[in-house]
Amino acid sequence: MSQHFNRFMFLALFWVLFPQTVTASDHADPIRLAHTEAGITGLFVFPDEANAHLVIVLCTHPSLESPQTLPLEPLRYILHLDLDPALTFTEQDALNRYGGTVLSPTEIEADLEIRYQLSDDIELQNRRLVGQHASIELPSAEVGIHDDPFVFHRFRSTNVVAIVQQIPFDQLPGDPKHFLVWATTERFGKQVDHAGRALRTMLPRFNFLNTLHPSQHVAAIRQQHEAPGVLQDVLSTFASPFFAIRHYDFAPDVVIYSRTRPAGYPNGRLLTDDVAKLCCEQGDCLLYEVSLADAHADHLPRPTTNPQGFQPDFPYLASANDQSMPPEEPHLRTRTIVLLASIGASVAVLFVLPWILLWKSHRRGSKPPLL
Repeated sequence: MSQHFNRFMFLALFWVLFPQTVTASDHADPIRLAHTEAGITGLFVFPDEANAHLVIVLCTHPSLESPQTLPLEPLRYILHLDLDPALTFTEQDALNRYGGTVLSPTEIEADLEIRYQLSDDIELQNRRLVGQHASIELPSAEVGIHDDPFVFHRFRSTNVVAIVQQIPFDQLPGDPKHFLVWATTERFGKQVDHAGRALRTMLPRFNFLNTLHPSQHVAAIRQQHEAPGVLQDVLSTFASPFFAIRHYDFAPDVVIYSRTRPAGYPNGRLLTDDVAKLCCEQGDCLLYEVSLADAHADHLPRPTTNPQGFQPDFPYLASANDQSMPPEEPHLRTRTIVLLASIGASVAVLFVLPWILLWKSHRRGSKPPLL
């Protein structure tokens, strides 16, 4: 019992000292309900039924109640596509978990970027193509509020801001068969969020990837594992289920999609994929446990499909829910708040009191002698 209490006190002390590092994330994580406006909650990549277009669905702003306006104008949402990645599909573990193996992670580079600026009225204000294939012709994108496609009890019948983009395969030079896809959010030109393979940066141990380019991911993960900072070392030791790096983590956070294999997680991601369960089958069960606990708390089975369903054609997503009921944010109990406040006050006294005493001693010693 004392061992668990000591561990709690140690983590509580670090929470008081470093609250932003322990809990901060711009990502729209189901584990935390207090999100910033930059959060990406879903990235889906799949071909249309005719196999003529690559469809990319980007979802942000979870748990919306059909607002009239949002502070979107400072943000840029960007889809990145690497059209000639070096991949192999021979390693079964990586194939099951990531959809393949990226042979040269440091050489990941987008051949095409699609940059979206939305107005505060949740309409497309500007779309700009960047990269060596920026001259291709793209159909119009769908931008607006839709039902959240994420199969997750906490977000059932809630809304998101969605961007749905079709990319004609015949517009892409060289008829590429393999793709790396990822999405980012920029605020005033600075990257504040990243989304690749489903749920990955929603896991606490990958929060640091949100501001990095995928070509830097493997090196950053290795750094966290082999030479962690003090805080990372503490969290990995005392909260290892949340923060410890696993042996299978050394891969860039991108969506791998190959036209040579059936679409569906982890080869892209379909709107119907129950990714919480699929990720759990590969060892990452945190989101599955959250979805299971939420459903059972409401005396319901864990959902495996989206209750609103989907449209068969573009833009695929269901219409917005007029009766959206966002989940309540969890709150600490009063006694826990008092305990943490007491710990914070004690830490403040321990740090500040010696400096006050030293300052007073210095003032006494610096007084001029009496005549």
